[in-house]
Amino acid sequence: MRLLKSRFVPLAAFAVCVFAAGCGEVNDTIDKAQACLEAPKIVTDLGAQITKFADDPTAMDKAIDDAAAKLNDVADKAANTTIKEASDDLAKTLSGITVNDVNDAVDAAQKVTAESAAYVEKVTKACTG
Repeated sequence: MRLLKSRFVPLAAFAVCVFAAGCGEVNDTIDKAQACLEAPKIVTDLGAQITKFADDPTAMDKAIDDAAAKLNDVADKAANTTIKEASDDLAKTLSGITVNDVNDAVDAAQKVTAESAAYVEKVTKACTG
């Protein structure tokens, strides 16, 4: 009986290690899948807010800053390097946009639209590849 226990312990330890390694991969996949869902949603929501706040520079500035913070959060959690880098880059770009008046709002809307389109393209490639 003692021989059976001594063989079982290493086998059980091996099984636990394999299971733990497998779970790590599943968590990475979930992180990527979640990032693939969250990232475009943040950009879509920002686009709607940009349109909504076209005549309210203060609200637009806050919406842009909030989106940048959300993208930073996605970047921090993203298991996929491409999504992480793209989210970091867009967050930096958005953080650099300041909307003080209606003229700034027009410029900001154009910049956000162009940068968001490029971002969504990068994320889409990373998520489907």
